[in-house]
Formats: sequence, structure tokens, C-alpha cells
Amino acid sequence: MVVGTLRVELHLPQSRSLKAKRAEVRPILDGVRARYRISAAEVDHQDTWQRTALGFAVVSSSGAQVTEVLDEVERYVWSRPGIEVLDADRAWMEED
Repeated sequence: MVVGTLRVELHLPQSRSLKAKRAEVRPILDGVRARYRISAAEVDHQDTWQRTALGFAVVSSSGAQVTEVLDEVERYVWSRPGIEVLDADRAWMEED
């Protein structure tokens, strides 16, 4: 079993309130969940208007499959208009 996680730090320059921030973040999380069938959540900066951190998790029997899905998720996030990706970090856990 291989578990891969992706944490993406985002800047939301057009967000002027927490409500506006949620309106920008929710479509990203919902889109990733629907398209890739993986876990997705806002994991940090919940009380900051223009910044957020999103976390994604994938479980598979194949490390290659985990890498492929996380690559696609990262491309999906980068493709969203009106946001700036500040950082993206991955972590892995393998169990024999």
C-alpha cells in the first residue's frame, strides 16, 4: 500500500472576505473530489482571507498510480484562474 499526500499553499489575491475565499476554494476541492475521487480539504489558514493551504491524499497499491494522480491534481490546481500557487509539497508512506 502506498499513501501519497499533496499540500498546496495558495494566494487568493481577489478574495476580500472569508466568504469570498470559501467561494474560491470550494470549487477547487469539489472539482478534485469529483474528478479524481480522492480526499481533499482546506488544512491551514482557515481564518486568513487571501491565503489557504489545501491537502490531498491518495491511497493505492502502486506508487506510480499515486504519482500520476498527484501530478494531475497539481496541474488541476495550477490551471485554476485567479489563484497563485505559492508552494506544493508531497509526502509518501509505503507499507509492505
